[in-house]
Amino acid sequence: MVSAVSFVPPVFGAVAGYVAGGNTTTVDKFLFTTDARSTLATGLSVGRREMATFASKENGYVAGGRTNTTTVDKFLFTTDARSTLATGLSVARGGLAGFASAENGYAAGGYTTTYVATVDKFLFTTDARSTLATGLSVGRRFVAGFASAENGYIAGGTTGSFVATVDKFLFTTDARSTLATGLSGGRTYVAGFASAENGYAAGGTTGSFVATVDKFLFTTDARSTLATGLSSARYAAAGFASSENGYVAGGSTGVGVTTVDKFLFTTDARSTLATGLSSARNYLSGFAG
Repeated sequence: MVSAVSFVPPVFGAVAGYVAGGNTTTVDKFLFTTDARSTLATGLSVGRREMATFASKENGYVAGGRTNTTTVDKFLFTTDARSTLATGLSVARGGLAGFASAENGYAAGGYTTTYVATVDKFLFTTDARSTLATGLSVGRRFVAGFASAENGYIAGGTTGSFVATVDKFLFTTDARSTLATGLSGGRTYVAGFASAENGYAAGGTTGSFVATVDKFLFTTDARSTLATGLSSARYAAAGFASSENGYVAGGSTGVGVTTVDKFLFTTDARSTLATGLSSARNYLSGFAG
């Protein structure tokens, strides 16, 4: 195992990005070298939306979702074969988000019959699940997740009101803190992704759809906002990343879209893929591996 000092999260060795669900079992796959899209022969075990996603070096995970379920599907990157964990989430819920360290995946927040602060943790070597003693700073749903090598972040969401809160979990102890500066505005249904140096929170809704992309510098947690946001204001999109680029896929502008925007990490310049999702959809989730 490489040290925490030099380790770059598994996503940054990824060769493809995956976009899962959205009231369907469909899983689309984008090859990073060409951005070519294919669709997995075997998708999710059940059609659902608003899931948490996270990934290890070997596998991608899709956890929970509406209608509220504990199901956690697992995709083996070498073959894209799907299995389903014997032990799912600690409580059935949708509207949650995920992030990962080198050793563990996390599924945070969501909604049952009320907003929850629960953070479940899955050990990648065995897929054993535990639940953090300290969850989110406040129960909320429709949140975004992203991670650095040292910390996981949960951004935005709703408690019934839109929030700008960004919680941060230190991987060595799972201790939680809350950033002094949150999102540039309270919003929900945000897409999250990360480079080695920065985390991004893209789009969402404040009651009106937004194209805003906020950027957090991992060394200081300072927040800036990209001069160029999404190609269209939308919410409920999926985020994923390669080592060079971040992607925001699908979502809703009032109707579901197939659009996939791509951000070059060296300059934050945005382009839009010629080939988008295989079908227009929203409330979907992304991972990479």
